[in-house]
Formats: sequence, structure tokens, C-alpha cells
Amino acid sequence: MKKELQPGDPAPDFTLTAVGGTYGNGQEVRLSSLRGHTVVLYFYPKDDTPGCTTQACGLRDHYSAFLAKGALIFGVSVDSPKSHSKFLSKHGLPFPLFSDESREVVEAYGVWVEKSMYGKKYMGTERSTFVIAPDGTIRSIHRKIQPAAHVDTLLKDL
Repeated sequence: MKKELQPGDPAPDFTLTAVGGTYGNGQEVRLSSLRGHTVVLYFYPKDDTPGCTTQACGLRDHYSAFLAKGALIFGVSVDSPKSHSKFLSKHGLPFPLFSDESREVVEAYGVWVEKSMYGKKYMGTERSTFVIAPDGTIRSIHRKIQPAAHVDTLLKDL
């Protein structure tokens, strides 16, 4: 079994398609190319669902506060770039979303987990956020974070 990531560990590097923000309709981005910046990498289950919309819109509404603290925000889900584009457009999200359709990144970060709803078990993305320091190490991890509390928790952390 793979060791769970901890603060101080190097953030697993990856290359994914980013949609939105300065990346428009989609560009390949390597996490290590963002060194020198604090990166807020938030994993969420699915585009345009109630909890994920609450979380994303909270980040949108406080986006300038994150920028003022020098943080870049990237959302990550297993949804397609097309789904991301619709979600970004519908809610006016100013930050990019990574498409991890292969599930390599959600697995590398240990957030592809067994979930349960109405007694049915299934695999899905755990709502978790990793704050990555400018040197590429994980500064903090917030697992199973509540969508409505996400912004306040992160702004205190930064």
C-alpha cells in the first residue's frame, strides 16, 4: 500500500490539461512549472454538483484575496475538459481546472477513495486540498473539507 502524503513531502509532479483562467480552452501544464508560487490544488468530486459548486463559487468570490497572498488556485477532478469548460462558464470561475480523466493524479495524491451513498459503495474523489509551497513541497493538507468552510480554512492557512 502506498504511503499517505504528509506535509513536508514533495508534491507528486504531473502534467494535465488545464482549462480556464489563462489557459483558455485547454493547455498542458506541468505542476513543477509552477515552482516559485504557492499553489492551492483542490480536488473535488464532480463539476456542477451542489457541494462542488458551493466550493468553487466560494473560491471565485474570494479569488482576489488568494491572489493578494500570492496563491495560484487549480481545481482537479476526473471530469473532461469539455465538462470543465461548461462549469467554468456557467459560474464565472476565474481560475483553471485540471482534467484528470486517467485518474493518475487523484491516485498519486491518495484522494481516489471508496465512498458510500445510500448504502452503495463506489470509488470517487475525496474532497481534499493540498497547499504546495513555492519549493514544490506540500505545506498543508485539508481532507474531507466542507465546501462552505473551504475558503476560510485556506485563507487562514496562507
